[in-house]
Amino acid sequence: MFVLTDEQRVSCRAEFRTAAGNVAKVDGVPVWSKNDPQGILNLIASGDGLTAIIAATGGVGQAQVQVVADANLGEGVREVTGVLDVEVQPAEAVSAIVVPGAPETTPVTTPAQPS
Repeated sequence: MFVLTDEQRVSCRAEFRTAAGNVAKVDGVPVWSKNDPQGILNLIASGDGLTAIIAATGGVGQAQVQVVADANLGEGVREVTGVLDVEVQPAEAVSAIVVPGAPETTPVTTPAQPS
């Protein structure tokens, strides 16, 4: 799982590989998407689909970023998908706040009598 703080962003690139681990070409422009029900990420893909910027929006939680491309260089489509699991965590504290609770009545006590 890739970790970002709620104040960070990261540039990513899509790499496509053969079963032997060699760089492979894809047909057309790769498509980026996110599975982000909490809305904790912004995703901005480049025009060629080979890079994207993932930016935290200020919330925390988990999301998933995907890139999909057509691995079949001829007729037809054979999708290949890359997935990045992202966890957004709170950044380091930069301030402190004193938060009062609800006011309460102070119990009345009787002064002690001298002996």
